[in-house]
Amino acid sequence: MKKLTPVLIVDQVDACAAFWTALGFQRTTEVPHGGETGFVILQGGEVEIMYQSRASVRDDMPALAEGPYRTVLFIETDDLDAVERAVPAGSVVVPRRTTFYGMAEISVREPGGNLVVFAQPTAGG
Repeated sequence: MKKLTPVLIVDQVDACAAFWTALGFQRTTEVPHGGETGFVILQGGEVEIMYQSRASVRDDMPALAEGPYRTVLFIETDDLDAVERAVPAGSVVVPRRTTFYGMAEISVREPGGNLVVFAQPTAGG
């Protein structure tokens, strides 16, 4: 494993991002959705945090949009094949896919019910 970033699922991304930018964080990546910000990555020194709107999650990965949770762990790995072999088949919520931002991903539910997205950069990413 290389890196862990929490993804907080919220109703409105911009208000949350403003909280962090007031603390000196920079918006390094933004993805629009429905006329608003649907996703943002904020960087403050070595600390990274992501926000995604529930509406954006619902359109991108419907299986992840339902439920009371508000946090997803996004873990970057250099061996997604090994992760995919290691996780129980019944825990997979979104099977392996390649995203528009150049990551191969698999989304699973860990035994406590929390969502975890494992991701590896693709050759073109």
